[in-house]
Amino acid sequence: MLSRLFFWRKPRAVVPVIRMSGVIASGGGLRRGVSLEALEPQLKKAFSMRHAKAVALIINSPGGSPVQSALIGQRVRDLARKADVPVLAFCEDVAASGGYWLAVSADEVYANAASVIGSIGVVSAGFGFDRAIEKLGVDRRVYTAGENKMILDPFQPERDVDVTRLRALQDEIHQQFIDHVVDRRGGKLKGDHKDLFSGAFWTGASAVDLGLIDGLGECRAVVTARFGEDVDLVSIQPKKRLIGGLGGLPGSFAHGSFSGEVAARVVDEALDVATERAHLSRFGL
Repeated sequence: MLSRLFFWRKPRAVVPVIRMSGVIASGGGLRRGVSLEALEPQLKKAFSMRHAKAVALIINSPGGSPVQSALIGQRVRDLARKADVPVLAFCEDVAASGGYWLAVSADEVYANAASVIGSIGVVSAGFGFDRAIEKLGVDRRVYTAGENKMILDPFQPERDVDVTRLRALQDEIHQQFIDHVVDRRGGKLKGDHKDLFSGAFWTGASAVDLGLIDGLGECRAVVTARFGEDVDLVSIQPKKRLIGGLGGLPGSFAHGSFSGEVAARVVDEALDVATERAHLSRFGL
């Protein structure tokens, strides 16, 4: 009713803001991190908002799943084309590896001078326990159908043929990453491609000189400079879910499964935090 009474007033411009924070990995719900499943409702809401001048992505991620990075990046591009609005990415502490993949899915990328940017590469890590279980006198018994089913098993000695296969897979994914960056920022890149795509990372200040980002700045300052002081930044929050769902609470309490689910969630949260810290430690964070 009020909107009809004041129909002569010009509607205020808005810029929806979506935060993408944490390790990129499949899964949604209450787990930490970034996935297409978790972000889809926010993305759809942001790109469907009326009077949106742009959509802002605030990114703080050390990377993770290349598949989820590609899926999210493609979804951002598809929705941006459909809504015909520009996408601005703002990197906070780190936008590296898959985090940088997300950033370059935007039309423009900004960061703080001290942000960690880049790490365009692929990494796999693990441990070998074959000598440890030998010393302990442990026999491991595994039966497979398929000669490569046990490739890179941590309880068996490493084989050159397995490492060669893994590196071929890494090279293929690395090239997909390179192609994505070149497609999105090819004309802006100024550094030597061999160095840019080596997996190295830089500060935001250096990233500007290399063409990895467009400039230095934070979300509100850049948006108001671009669209004026009257623009509203609208934070698009993820949906909050209650553990177990409201419908299952009474029975859960009665059988004690609710407390078990809470304990499982706590363990999952602790594992997610440890994983995130491990990813961040690669960049000195």
